Amino acid sequence: MTEQPELKTIGLTPAIYCADQPLFHVTRDVPLGDALSMASDFLFLAKALTKDSAFIRDTDYHAWAAHYLTAMSKALVDDAVKVLTRDRTAVPTPKRAEAQAEE
Repeated sequence: MTEQPELKTIGLTPAIYCADQPLFHVTRDVPLGDALSMASDFLFLAKALTKDSAFIRDTDYHAWAAHYLTAMSKALVDDAVKVLTRDRTAVPTPKRAEAQAEE
């Protein structure tokens, strides 16, 4: 039985824009399990911050921190999805092979 290679981030997903340019990108070659675990941690913290900001007045920084944490979480999850869907679409299917043969 052949061992499957570990899936890793591809680093194509930007996060947090400044002047219409991405300020950050997901780092390439991070194991997907680690990246998704970090996204989960970011979302946990963002949830706590939004809860605090809902109950405490004058806490814009809670909301902004949650905003940035969710943006980074989304980038991590989106990058993982790109890896997972790329790998699935890379496997030839009879219909895909037939379509390519007709081109």
